[in-house]
Amino acid sequence: MISRGKAEKRQARGKRLSAALRENLKRRKAQARGRAESVAREDAWPPMPAQPPPPDFRRNRGSE
Repeated sequence: MISRGKAEKRQARGKRLSAALRENLKRRKAQARGRAESVAREDAWPPMPAQPPPPDFRRNRGSE
């Protein structure tokens, strides 16, 4: 049988773990919301212009 002191310790530990899990879930949800907002802001920006192709430094370019 579990003594009174052990039962109280287990109950206190369970409460601490429950509180920690709730806080962790809140933090992860806030992070997900922040990522979603930053993606939405990036989509709102105008697209960057296309960059020109890199220079061709080959000696014998052929008939391209």
